[in-house]
Amino acid sequence: MDFSAVGAAAAEALTLASFIGIGGGVLLGYIVGVIPGLSRSVAISIAIPMTFYMSPFIAISFLIGLSKGTAAGSAVSAILLNAPGEASSAATSLDGYPMAKQGKPKTALQVGLIASVLGDILATIILIFVAIPFARVALLFGPYEMAAILAFALVFIAGLSSGNVFKGLAAGGLGIFLGTIGLDNQTGLPRLTFGYTELMDGMPLIAVAIGTLALSEMFVQSEKLRYDRENMSVALQKDTSDRITWPIFKKIVPTILRGTGVGTFVGALPGLGPSVGSFMSYGMTVKAAKDPESFGKGNPKGIAAAESADNAVIPAALIPLFGLGIPGNVSAALLIGAFAIHGITVGPLLLRDNPELLYSIFAGMILASLIMLVLGWYGLMFFAQITRVPPHVVIPIVIFFCLAGMMLQGYGTFGLVILMGFALLGYLMKKYDYSFVTFLVAFIITPMLELNLRQSIILSRGNWEILLNRPIALFFIACTAIALITLIIRTFRTDKAAAGAPTSE
Repeated sequence: MDFSAVGAAAAEALTLASFIGIGGGVLLGYIVGVIPGLSRSVAISIAIPMTFYMSPFIAISFLIGLSKGTAAGSAVSAILLNAPGEASSAATSLDGYPMAKQGKPKTALQVGLIASVLGDILATIILIFVAIPFARVALLFGPYEMAAILAFALVFIAGLSSGNVFKGLAAGGLGIFLGTIGLDNQTGLPRLTFGYTELMDGMPLIAVAIGTLALSEMFVQSEKLRYDRENMSVALQKDTSDRITWPIFKKIVPTILRGTGVGTFVGALPGLGPSVGSFMSYGMTVKAAKDPESFGKGNPKGIAAAESADNAVIPAALIPLFGLGIPGNVSAALLIGAFAIHGITVGPLLLRDNPELLYSIFAGMILASLIMLVLGWYGLMFFAQITRVPPHVVIPIVIFFCLAGMMLQGYGTFGLVILMGFALLGYLMKKYDYSFVTFLVAFIITPMLELNLRQSIILSRGNWEILLNRPIALFFIACTAIALITLIIRTFRTDKAAAGAPTSE
């Protein structure tokens, strides 16, 4: 480890500009997180245009801090409203809301906050010690290995992000198709641009991200305006007995450690996401408990299990991103776009070409966790009031930021048309249960997949037998085939079971 680079990174993370940028990201994430319906991927896609004029370190740290704050903030609405800010906090509401209804809302929020911060910090430490050796090994990979790994990741994500593998592959295929628009990376000839110079650099990532994630979500939320949150809200009272105590903290520590391990494992596997981590951790905690019947009725261990795993997924998802350049979830995929905006290639080359930046990001992540603890602890009353903001106020504001973010890209009216097209596409994909996660990840990694695949074909001169001398590539090709066959069988069995299920009259 380069200790001079580590020292320089720590010094950069402790500057006033870093505190403002990272703290601003965590604060904005918290505000977005407490509003039901606004997920961390929506927040990041809207915030990417804000980073145009930031330094690379502050820009990436701002977005990671935003993701951390959103994950912690979504627990507030889950506990006080029983309406999670995003799906991964649904497990938190199982015990958080009953505990709040029992007159302990502040205790529930403090348990969730401490579990979030500890899970996040521990997973970040694991990231630091795993990602760097992983990246050093990945530097030895050639185009054969990278093409095979990327193909495996696409099939893996397509199968796990959608109940139907064919829908997942269709979404991934559409992402690959749109990812090939622009200049050919080998010949320099335009492809599928139809004479529009705006498409020479490819389909704008900002339009794809904001359209399919943020703007389409506003269309979905517009259909839910009849949902009355006021009747369900739990107000915070100035009760000195309503706070976390040392016995409660001691009781939840083992649960937090288990949740962190589960979240780290799930986050490191591409495509699983925080929802899988939080529910898996919650289920394991219930099975290991001596009083499983107490869960769902306000057990603090249930809150700690869900929140520690949910927040541990965020740093863990960066392990394949920094090690191989493969995003572990949508938030990590959006970070690739932010890196690209600042002219940085994410993946193992980041360790070789910009070690100071990588160490600075690690230091910024630790700082973001500490800021999240301070903001969450002293801002409970403020964030609780945000949960009362009605949807008809939130939706127009978010739509405005979506349109403004697209205009900042400089595409003008053409960009707005593309944005609306992807918003409609995202709405239809969500409505008909096509995996927009697979679509977005496929769109982002297609240039890298195409480049490595074509280089492999050129180097091998079309002779597939060269793979016999590439055991790693051959291994991932075999894994891809096995995963594809397994997912297809699972899909057919699921459809057959659904068709044979009795229908209610």
